[in-house]
Amino acid sequence: MTEFINDNFILHNEVARKLYHEHAAKMPIIDYHNHLNPEEIFEDKMYDNLTEVWLGGDHYKWRAMRANGVSEEYITGDGDAYKKYLSYADTVEKAFGNPLYHWTHLELKRYFGIDENLKPDTAEEIWDKCNAKLRDSGFSALNLLRMQNVKVLCTTDNPADDLKWHKKIREKVDDIRVLPSYRPGDALDIEKEGFASYMERLGETAGVKIESFEDLLDALKKRLIFFMENGCRVTDHSLECDFFVEDNPALADRIFRCRIKGDKVSSEEAALYRGVLMKNLGKMYAENGLAMQLHIGALRNNSERMFEKIGADTGYDSLNDFNYAPQLGKLLNSMDKENALPRTILYCLNPKDMPMLMAMAGNFQGNEEGIKSKVQLGSAWWFMDHMNGMKLQLETLCEGGLLSGFIGMLTDSRSFLSFPRHEYFRRILCNMIGEKVERGEYPEDMEYLGSMVEDICYNNAKEYFRF
Repeated sequence: MTEFINDNFILHNEVARKLYHEHAAKMPIIDYHNHLNPEEIFEDKMYDNLTEVWLGGDHYKWRAMRANGVSEEYITGDGDAYKKYLSYADTVEKAFGNPLYHWTHLELKRYFGIDENLKPDTAEEIWDKCNAKLRDSGFSALNLLRMQNVKVLCTTDNPADDLKWHKKIREKVDDIRVLPSYRPGDALDIEKEGFASYMERLGETAGVKIESFEDLLDALKKRLIFFMENGCRVTDHSLECDFFVEDNPALADRIFRCRIKGDKVSSEEAALYRGVLMKNLGKMYAENGLAMQLHIGALRNNSERMFEKIGADTGYDSLNDFNYAPQLGKLLNSMDKENALPRTILYCLNPKDMPMLMAMAGNFQGNEEGIKSKVQLGSAWWFMDHMNGMKLQLETLCEGGLLSGFIGMLTDSRSFLSFPRHEYFRRILCNMIGEKVERGEYPEDMEYLGSMVEDICYNNAKEYFRF
C-alpha cells in the first residue's frame, strides 16, 4: 500500500508534480503572520514531550477533541500529558475530511520521519519515537524552524510591548529574522473593559500623557517608530464589528475623552472612533512604508461559561456574519483620497465575503509607486485554511485579480510544528494551476508557471514587505 503522505500527495497531474518538486518545494518560508512566543525562540526552548510542543495553545486541535467528547481535563486542563496525547490520537483517526488529519501527518513526517498513521493502535510507538527525538538538541525551537527552511517570521505584538525578546534574538540568531508586527487592537477596542487602564500603560511606555485623541496618535506613532527600529515591516488589525461611520476627528476626540473618564460608549460611537483611528494609523503606515493587515469577521468568546473558566483564545471563537462592504470602502477611500493608503491585505473569515473583498481590492490598486497587487485578497484564514478554503481563495483571486502578485500563505499559529502548512498550501496551489493547464485553460509554459509559483511561495512576500 502506498504511504499516505507520499511525494505526490495532493498533486494529481503531471504539471502539478513538476511545479511542486522543481519550484515550490525548494523555496524558503516567509511566515508574515503568526502568534509564536519570541521568548521561546530566544531561549531556543526544548520540549519535554509531544503533548507540550504539539497540543499546547492549539485551539484547532482542542475544538476537534471537544467534538470527540474529550474532557476538558485532557484538553486545556491539568490532566496527564500522555493521556492528553492519547485523546488527540483517538480524535485524529475520526477526523475524516478535516485539515487536522493532513496537518498532523505532514508534521509527523516532516519533523520526525514517521510514516505510520496516528490512531490508538500506533499512538504509543509514535509517542516514544517523537519524544526520543525531542530530547535531542536538534529539535529545539530554533531548529524546528530551520527544518522547514523558515527565513522570516513575524510575531504579533502589542504597541506597549518592550520587544526585549526580539532584540535578544537579533543579537543571537543570524539565519532567521524574527520580527515584531504592530497590532494596536487594545487602542481600537474603545468599548472594552480595561480601555482606560491600557491608555495609562501605553502612555507610560511611549512617554506621553494620553488625555486626548491627538495624544493617543502621538503615543502610537512613537511606538510605531520604536517597532520599526526593531525590524517591524507589517501591522495587524482584527475588525470584529462595525468599524467606520464617518471621518469626524472632533467627535472622535470627544468620544475618547469621555471614555477614558469612565463613561460608556455606544456601538455607533465606538465605530466612529475606530474608523478615525484606523484612517490615521493607515496614513502612518503609508508614510513609513509598512503593510496593513485587516482581519475581518471573528466572533469571539461565544461561550461565556468557558470564557470565565479558561479565558480567551481557547477555541470558543467563530465566524461572524455582518455586512461591512460599505464601511470597508469608505475606510480605504478615506486614506486613498489623500494618496495615503498603505499596502493592504484583506482577510475574511466568512466565505461569503471572499468575492466582495476581491472586488474591493480592485478599487484601490492604482498607485504611482508601481506596487504589484498593492491591495491583496489575503490567504484563507482560520476557519477557511482548509483545502476547500484555500481553493476558494485562489480561484477568487484568479477570477478577480492577479494570482501572479499573491504573497502566499501564513500559519497564523502558536505551534512550532505548524510550518508544514506552507507545504500543504503549496501543493494545493500547484495542483490548481496544473488542473487549469491540463484542461487547456492556460498554455503549458513551464518556465513562466515555475517562476510564478516561486514568486507566490516566497519572492512576492519578500518584495511586498520589503524584507
